[in-house]
Amino acid sequence: MSPSARPHPLAPLTADEMRRAVAILKERPDVTADIRFVMIALREPDKRLLRAHGAAADGGDRLPPREHPPPREAFMVLRDRERRRTYEAVVSLTAGEVTRWEHVEGAQTAITDEEFTRCGDAVRADPRWRRAMAERGVRDHSLAMVDAWPYDPAAAPDTAPDPLPAEARRLACALTFVRAHPHDNGYARPVENLVALVDLDSLQVLDVTDRGAVPLPPLSGNHDPDAAAGAPGNWPAEVRPRTDLRPIEITQPDGPGFEVDGYAVRWQKWHFRIGFSVREGLVLHQVGYEDQGRIRPVLHRAALAEIYTPYGDAGFTHRCKKAFDEGEYGAGFIVNSLEPGCDCLGEIRYFDMTAHDQDGEPSALRNAVCLHEEDVGVAWKHTDFRTGRVVTRRQRRLVVSSFAVLGNYQYGYFWYLYLDGTLRFEVKLTGMISTGAFTGERPPVSGAVVAPGLYGPHHQHFFSMRLDMAVDGDRNSVYEVDSVPLPTGRDNPLGTAWRTEATLLASEKEAQQRRAHAATGRFWTVVNPRVRNGLGEPVGYRLVPESGLLPLQSADTGQWHRARFVYGHLWVTAYDRRQWYAAGDYPYQSPGGAGLPAYVSGDRPLDEADVVLWHTFGEHHVVRPEDWPAMPVVTCGFSLRPHGFFDGNPALDLPAPAAHCRAGTGEATP
Repeated sequence: MSPSARPHPLAPLTADEMRRAVAILKERPDVTADIRFVMIALREPDKRLLRAHGAAADGGDRLPPREHPPPREAFMVLRDRERRRTYEAVVSLTAGEVTRWEHVEGAQTAITDEEFTRCGDAVRADPRWRRAMAERGVRDHSLAMVDAWPYDPAAAPDTAPDPLPAEARRLACALTFVRAHPHDNGYARPVENLVALVDLDSLQVLDVTDRGAVPLPPLSGNHDPDAAAGAPGNWPAEVRPRTDLRPIEITQPDGPGFEVDGYAVRWQKWHFRIGFSVREGLVLHQVGYEDQGRIRPVLHRAALAEIYTPYGDAGFTHRCKKAFDEGEYGAGFIVNSLEPGCDCLGEIRYFDMTAHDQDGEPSALRNAVCLHEEDVGVAWKHTDFRTGRVVTRRQRRLVVSSFAVLGNYQYGYFWYLYLDGTLRFEVKLTGMISTGAFTGERPPVSGAVVAPGLYGPHHQHFFSMRLDMAVDGDRNSVYEVDSVPLPTGRDNPLGTAWRTEATLLASEKEAQQRRAHAATGRFWTVVNPRVRNGLGEPVGYRLVPESGLLPLQSADTGQWHRARFVYGHLWVTAYDRRQWYAAGDYPYQSPGGAGLPAYVSGDRPLDEADVVLWHTFGEHHVVRPEDWPAMPVVTCGFSLRPHGFFDGNPALDLPAPAAHCRAGTGEATP
């Protein structure tokens, strides 16, 4: 590969690169046709190597020629179904060879799309399942939807798999829903009290447990008028499109304000790169802000490190609903193909990405990421009430977004970059709730009625964001900052004074499982003690939590062992390129202890270190009737705000608004 043709080391793998990597790996004699490709992604170079070879935040999508560029590598996770083994491989595209092939003892990989489909086929063919469905009056098995949920040993059906022990098998709990016709919403008719246990390697149905038939809910729940028209009944009964919603047009006559070079983006004073992986989905790389003639780094890498959704219903059908959506499924495999006017408005730039099937064949993800600008109101404003002079500047933000489709739920990932140096990440939760059927007047206590005979179990969504910080460099320290009242006395006679109190998180154990505290306005500040602003203070960025959500399950449960990261809102670790995921590399059927608890066990020092922040936030979903049949968007997220990073307001240089806004010019109001 010639230097001029070399892609940037952080650019996602192309389809051709993926094919070449798979072809190189298949030359090994132990890679048989039975081996499935679970994950293929770019193996990102160590960030120190990136800097040494000129791959900076202000670079385009091609590197300048170097005598020894960072190697271009593909990382793979594979499953040998016959041997019941998981392998990891690294293929050097630069050298054209396999540089690593390793059996990962005891690891169970994520459920693949192929397995999800074949699991449903196996269940529908099982005579025990068919008898149970016949007892419920269902004989057209083609209309049955089967969802494969990750196996939870503590919530498994009554019959243990035999002859192999559970830990030797890769298992799924299969739940069933029934459509009235091929385009019907199957989640309107859940099959309660019926769970099939499936071996995903052999695709053998090991057990079908039926705790007794519950009548299928009588009505459909179609949000699409075309689908509703073909159903025998619908809840709500009728949905007529509004006719009085006037069009809104977003135009930029001079074109968008951003510049794109491959995956490198420049907008206003922001510089960054867009990345993608089939496990994490959307990734941001090398985020920096141009200030005083140079690009000052803020973040090296930011991506969701895990999504965990535990349900709070103890019912037999629902107790297995505890999913690590990234580690047990993969958030990047099924992303929406975003459409103008639907997902994004205005002048839009789309980015295509590449996924793959289980044979290793690439598949195109068209319009997987959207880039556009938004006006979001006032940036800053001041009125001199004595003179009547009004000065107003408007805020604008750049939006980087993607929608991950994870079963019944859809998660929108939205990064917002503001003119004043603020970044915000927001998850938009929508889609469809997972449902249950009930008889009698009241549903189970851990849910809410959404339609006749149909309820939604209460649940929680937890998101862990991995923030590889680089505030003006890699020598950063992290402080926990609370606002505390000063004692009443001579210096505070009225008891009204308060101050901020900053506590250094000097080591990993001191920085583990920290919790948000709204009553004291707690936030966390990442500072660079070696770089000072104009006031002589260390430059920094502030992580502002917006969610104080914690799990309701206690520390003696399996959830605590497997999902420790959700029991604190902040963990801080020293940078290690091998540590990527909050619940560990392989959460499927894991006994727990992997991920963040293991990462911090060495208690590495964090003061003036290369630090990684792991921020957990979430949504507490107490189900309501308005969540059915299509759930209105709810949001959760966090902000990163400059904290002494600049000498003053970096948005002071914004131009006045359009001429018709007299306040923007600083003129006196008549």
